[in-house]
Amino acid sequence: MTIFEAIILGFVQGMTEFLPVSSSGHLVLLQKVFGINEGAMLFTIMLHVGTLISIFIVFWEDIMDMIKNPLNKLSILIISATIPTVLIALLLQDVVEEAFDSATTLGFGFLLTGIILWTVESIKLGNKELKEMTFLNALLIGTAQGLAIFPAISRSGATIAGALFQNLDRRFAAKFSFLMSIPAILGSLIFQMKDIVGTELNIDWIPVIIGTLVAAASGYLAIRFMMEMIAKKSLKYFSIYVFILGGIVLLDQYFFGWVF
Repeated sequence: MTIFEAIILGFVQGMTEFLPVSSSGHLVLLQKVFGINEGAMLFTIMLHVGTLISIFIVFWEDIMDMIKNPLNKLSILIISATIPTVLIALLLQDVVEEAFDSATTLGFGFLLTGIILWTVESIKLGNKELKEMTFLNALLIGTAQGLAIFPAISRSGATIAGALFQNLDRRFAAKFSFLMSIPAILGSLIFQMKDIVGTELNIDWIPVIIGTLVAAASGYLAIRFMMEMIAKKSLKYFSIYVFILGGIVLLDQYFFGWVF
C-alpha cells in the first residue's frame, strides 16, 4: 500500500463512518479498486481507531459524563442499544464474513441504504429528546445498527433513521448514533483482532499511521458537518448518492467486470 492510497482510504473511512453512506462499503470497494489484500485487516482496524479518536474529540464532555456517571440515562440507553447489535452480530457472523469476502451484496447494500434514507425523509417526524426516549427506542435503534453490519448498509444511516422513525429530534438522533458507535467500533476491533493476533505480518507502518491520522481528522470534520446537516437539510441528498453508487457497482458486477 502506498502513502497516497493510505491517505485516500483514511479520508474515505473517516468521512463515510459518520456520513450515512457506509464506510464498510466504501472500504471494500476501494480496496478492490486498489487491489489491496496484504495487511488489509490490520489497516481497517487502525482506520477504525482513527474514527474512534474523532468521536472522543467531538463528544469528550458527554463521554466523560458517562464515565463519571455510568448509571445515568444516556449511558444505560447506549448499553441497551448495544445488546441487540451484539446478538445479531454473533448470530450472523458467518453470513457477514462471507458477504465481505465475496462482496456480492455490495451494490444491493448501497441501494438499501438509499431506500432507508429516502423513506425516513418522506414521513412526518417528531422532536423527542433524551428525557422522552425509552428503552424500547434504544433496543430498536440497536437492532437497526445490528442489521447494518453487512457491507454497504450504513451504520450511521440505519441508526439515525431508526431514531427518526421513533420521533427523536434530528440533532439528538445524530448524537445518539455517534455515541452508540463507540461500543460498536470497540467490539468490532476486538472481534477483528483475534484474526491477526499471533500471525506474522509484513506491514509498512508508515502508511498505516498516516491513514489512521487522516481517518481521525476527516472523521472529526464529518461529525461536525453531519450534526449541522441533519438539523437543516434532507438525508435525501445522501440517498441519491448511494443509489447512483449502488447502480454503478451492480453494473460492474453483472456486466462490465472492471473491478469485480
